[in-house]
Amino acid sequence: MGTKRALISVSDKEGIVEFARNLVELGFEIVSTGGTKRALQDGGVPVIGISDVTGFPEILEGRVKTLHPKIHGGLLAKYSDPGHQSQLAENEIEKIELVCVNLYPFKETISKPGVTPEDAIENIDIGGPAMLRASAKNHQYITVLVDPADYQQVLEEYKSKNETTLETRRRLAAKVFRHTAAYDALIAEYMTGLAGETNPEKMTVTYELKQNLRYGENPHQKAAFYQKPLGSAFSVAAAEQLHGKELSYNNINDANAALQIVKEFTEPAAVAVKHMNPCGVGIGESVHEAFVKAFEADPVSIFGGIIALNREVDAETAGKLSEIFLEIIIAPAFSKEAIDILTAKKNIRLLKVPFGGEAANESMLSSIEGGLLVQDQDGYGLEDAEITIPTKREPTEAEWEALKIGWKVVKHVKSNAIVVAGNDSTLGIGAGQMNRVGSAKIALEQADEKAKGAALASDAFFPMDDTVEAAAQAGITAIIQPGGSKKDADSIKKADEYGIAMVFTGVRHFKH
Repeated sequence: MGTKRALISVSDKEGIVEFARNLVELGFEIVSTGGTKRALQDGGVPVIGISDVTGFPEILEGRVKTLHPKIHGGLLAKYSDPGHQSQLAENEIEKIELVCVNLYPFKETISKPGVTPEDAIENIDIGGPAMLRASAKNHQYITVLVDPADYQQVLEEYKSKNETTLETRRRLAAKVFRHTAAYDALIAEYMTGLAGETNPEKMTVTYELKQNLRYGENPHQKAAFYQKPLGSAFSVAAAEQLHGKELSYNNINDANAALQIVKEFTEPAAVAVKHMNPCGVGIGESVHEAFVKAFEADPVSIFGGIIALNREVDAETAGKLSEIFLEIIIAPAFSKEAIDILTAKKNIRLLKVPFGGEAANESMLSSIEGGLLVQDQDGYGLEDAEITIPTKREPTEAEWEALKIGWKVVKHVKSNAIVVAGNDSTLGIGAGQMNRVGSAKIALEQADEKAKGAALASDAFFPMDDTVEAAAQAGITAIIQPGGSKKDADSIKKADEYGIAMVFTGVRHFKH
């Protein structure tokens, strides 16, 4: 075997000494820099320093070491081009056949509490991406690695054929460009935030594969689950699965919906979700009491649902949960006894999510064909609203408690949305109808006799007084809605006619 040259410079030292030792046995000479060079030397691997290749010292605290024609000429030359070969010979530049590089730990740096902009910026790699991109561009001739997971395949191909296949080199080059693109996307996001810019002219996002899914919403649709680097810890993406089958596409969407609702509550709360809409929400002195209330809110729809709880699941609660078929139970913790009870069911998924920390206020991204919609999360709560009471009667203390539950839940229901609530649970939910009174009729019908003396919440204003009329006929005594309709006066008049207390929030909560 003739001598080949490999350039190795990695921040992730996993397996690098053994990889380099194998390359030397395959006839490679190793060129390296800084900490990688020391690690290889300590491992007994012969190494040529980068300055010995360039004839120029590393300068500016190591900011400039590989940005040199002696390096990039060896990376970008076309082996099949006689002109390129003669220029290499004329300038005494050696070809580099293999490059193994990964980058300064920018993500790890900015994830540290209290990191300064100076520290973050110092961990923006310049030479590494330049070498990776040059090598990947020239993958017709060069094998480029950025991931230790690929070391073994490359070694096996060299051992069997003294080269890698074009198919392998192309696959590795594509991986490199994804890697550098993701790296730059994180830097762009950090710098955009540092500059205080909103709605920049380019939207650059990056996500990391968490799980290949069996299928999407339906079996004929392919799907995968990606996680945002440094994303919210209070999320399905960051959950620890303790038991059960792997999550499906629909499971993940439903679980996310349940988490978004349960985080509205500070008291013990239980949320049941079906098809991304809540079917029952309850609060109580304990999580067991909360779940009983959520179950009683809609004992039919909860079957096969997703449950989110904001307290540890104890044995008593687990026993109640185990009585019905559920797809997923989400909680901040499960007692040992609870796990023993629940894992008796083979397929139920148990997800542990770290409650208690502040959820990241991440932008919401929605894809459309040919584009992307970006918006802030709807974190607007009742405490943020400018409350007005336009009716003759104000809500009683008990009615206020019911109104608060209805308002917290209705913003998570698909529009048009109506929620009927008591002071410790939802009683009826109407979702996704093409007119508001249609959603009200569904919610009121579900609440049935429990609607008498209950509260009604609407995610948007009443365009006519027909919803108030329907609510009054069912026995509703308090209503909360944004207000702002041209016909608000009609709704107020109708509420006064029936002695209903009505609250205006001035805030709409559409959820399409």
